[in-house]
This record gives sequence, structure tokens and C-alpha cells, in this order.
Amino acid sequence: MNTYKSHHLIFTTVFFVAFFVFTNILNLFLPSHIFAMGEVSKFTFAQVEYHGGNWNPRPNGGKRLMWELIKRTSVEARIETVSLRLDNSNLFEYPFLYISGDQEFPPLSEKEISNLKLHLEFGGTLFIDDCIGKNDFGFDKSIRREIKRLFPNKPLEKLPSDHTVFKSFYLLNQAYGRIMEKSFLEGITIGNRTVIMYSQNDLAGAWAKDPLGNWEYEVIPGGETQRSMAFRLGVNIIMYTLTGNYKQDQVHLPFILRRQM
Repeated sequence: MNTYKSHHLIFTTVFFVAFFVFTNILNLFLPSHIFAMGEVSKFTFAQVEYHGGNWNPRPNGGKRLMWELIKRTSVEARIETVSLRLDNSNLFEYPFLYISGDQEFPPLSEKEISNLKLHLEFGGTLFIDDCIGKNDFGFDKSIRREIKRLFPNKPLEKLPSDHTVFKSFYLLNQAYGRIMEKSFLEGITIGNRTVIMYSQNDLAGAWAKDPLGNWEYEVIPGGETQRSMAFRLGVNIIMYTLTGNYKQDQVHLPFILRRQM
């Protein structure tokens, strides 16, 4: 077996082991009928619905990212996204959660906060995408309030440029999106795993295509090169969710560098 195939086998094994561990730990807290094989075993882009505000400002963004994820990687994923509220017991079927908005929204219920906290502490990941990108305004103001309720003693921190999320599949040196309000991601890390990642660059705005195949939003200031980088960051975020710090090992660097061409 050559070196490339060996590392591909290791990656595939890590992915399925991680998914198996996540689902089985959470199964301890759930009714036994929830999990089944088949489509459920595929990666799913799960978007969080919430009351008030605008929970879905980029309805076509996630679907397009899944299309690119399948095309570029060996991850088995569903093209169609799902949406659900945080108080839905099916929440624990989805290791990756996405929440977005462009307006303020009222506080989440205590049940929603407790469910989300449990989800994150037992292996889940939340990616937050602010479509406006203005500090202490609109969605940003509300989501930071909710993060403080989740982890009162763990404030959001700037993720360093050598964080694994910037090299989990592609090698990147900063954050990207439809806009470039911040060159970095913020996050909350528990142990050695970042459970919340926060972008204020409207990533899904760069991913979104309409049903006719046209990009829905102009990407500024960097145009199509910046859009390409936004897709790479999206793929990296998914890969980090699935593999954690596995790609931190320098042995993977030559394979990651090949993808820059």
C-alpha cells in the first residue's frame, strides 16, 4: 500500500470512528429508535431555526457547500440541508450545526440553551455565520448574548492562524467570506476541541447560487478568488468538525499543499 492510500485509509477510519463515538455517546441520552443506518450515516448540513429575527438569510448557501464537499473530498454527505430548532430531540443526530442571521433576535429558551450546551460538550460543533459583520449590531449583538449564556466563563477568542481549521483540508492563512470584515475566526475551545467557530464575513453569501446556477451575491473586495477561498474555508470547517486535530500532525502537510494548485 503506498503512502497516499495509507493516509486516506487512516483519515477514513478516523472519520467513521469519530462519528460512531459521537452518535453512541449521545444515544445514552436519547430514545433508542432515533438512529438508523443509511442516509443518517451521511454528513448533513443542519441549520438552526430560532424565533424572531431572520434565521435563514442565505437559504441556498449550505446546499451549494455540500455539493462542493462531495465533489472535492471523500466525505459522504447529503446535498439537501435540514433545519430544526434547538429544542428538537433530533438535534443530536447532527454533529454539525450552522446558525446564521442578519437581524437581532430574542433570547433562546432555557431548553434550547441546555440542549445546545449538551450537544457541544458531547462532541458537536456549532458554526456561526453573521451575514452583516458589524460588531455589537443586529445578529452579532444577539448571538454574543446567547454565547455568554452557554459558556459564561469562556469568552469568544480569536483563533490563531495556525489553528487546525486553517489546514484541515486546504492550507489557508486567514478567514474569508462574501465580505472581509475580519481576517480571523473567533471560537470557544473546550479541552483540545473548538466547539464554536464564529465568522463575521458572511460565508454562506459567497457560497449561494440561485436555482438557475447564478451566484446570488457579489464577493467584495476580492471577487472570484475570494469566493474560491470562502469555499475552501467551508470545506475546512466541515473537515475539522469530522476529524478534529487529526490534521495537526505535520505528516499531512505534503498532501495538504498539493491542494493549493
